[in-house]
Amino acid sequence: MRRLLISTGEVSGDLQGGLLVKALREEADSRGLELEVVALGGERMRRAGATLLANTMAMGAIGLWEALPLVWPTLQIQRRVDQWLRQSPPDGLVLIDYMGANVNLGLKVKRRLPGTPILYYIAPQEWAFRVGEGGTTRLIGFTDRILAIFPEEARFYASRGADVTWVGHPLIDTLTHLPSRDEARAQLGLQPGQRLLLLFPASRKQELRYLLRNLAQAAAELQRRCPGLQVVVPAGQASFEPVLRDTLEQAGVKARVIPAAEADALRPALCAAADLALNKSGTVNLELALRGVPQVVVYRVSRPTAWVAKQILRFKVDHISPVNLVVGERLVPELLQDELTPESVVEAALPLLEDPAARERVAEGYGRMRALLGEPGVTRRAAAAILDALPGGRES
Repeated sequence: MRRLLISTGEVSGDLQGGLLVKALREEADSRGLELEVVALGGERMRRAGATLLANTMAMGAIGLWEALPLVWPTLQIQRRVDQWLRQSPPDGLVLIDYMGANVNLGLKVKRRLPGTPILYYIAPQEWAFRVGEGGTTRLIGFTDRILAIFPEEARFYASRGADVTWVGHPLIDTLTHLPSRDEARAQLGLQPGQRLLLLFPASRKQELRYLLRNLAQAAAELQRRCPGLQVVVPAGQASFEPVLRDTLEQAGVKARVIPAAEADALRPALCAAADLALNKSGTVNLELALRGVPQVVVYRVSRPTAWVAKQILRFKVDHISPVNLVVGERLVPELLQDELTPESVVEAALPLLEDPAARERVAEGYGRMRALLGEPGVTRRAAAAILDALPGGRES
């Protein structure tokens, strides 16, 4: 029996972790290897077959002040992890994104269990941003191998001495068996000619506060300008559902909120049927792009956090959306900090709803992006690399 600990946080990490757990179990079965997967993650990983050591879905925050309420829950999880490491040391550790917590965990395991292989899958996007004169590379010191999902990520870490394997982006593996646009629209009960607007405002609690109201007000204005526009909002977490409904109602939006428990199953149909999405920056941008949905990307943090990042840390980034980072240009609109207003969202959204040339330009860029993300079989390649790193896990 081999025991593997996988650590991630937030909704996107749970999504990718769930895909990885499924692939690990399939790869282990093909090798005749008994495998126990223990996870710091969420329900998607549990459903895929992992045993949850702690649920970390509510632990994500960006910024100093935003993270303060999470200090005590984080310490509690750390104590639980410390005890587990003493009692049931793993044969390997896999870290997925979630930079602060995972760097601390990686350093701890390297110190206490120096022979344990540590792999970073979906490394933090240090290759895309700069702090001061350059990106940090702390994780190279404790990571035995980085399984890169972006070509530029692989080049960045390899140039700094890391052992890197480029596996491709795991969302590529979700593109099979997608419904057609007509099938999806019928499944969702849309009328012929009725347009669909998706809102993805939050995977973290703080994003509800900083993003939702602006997106809701923009959606209300788009409904006024485009009669019959259907608005659908998949909930990132079950706890978000009341806030989503209340804010949308206050903004005057006629919208359907998809409960978090149903959102994953409906995701392929929603993306296939959608005409436009308004969404936070994150993995969802790539998901929409791979399914051909035009989008407007927004993000905002608190003013103190933004000031510290700019003035003290000298944080710089050319683009914030993964779509724009991959293609190296401003393909989809980004509205950040004070640029984010209901009016600016509407101004960016209308051409993508009404101008065929604008939609075609985005579609062409999406095609270039897709070509840079690798070939299907990503999670299985990652799973094979992980099992190869475990004692006795390599195929004979």
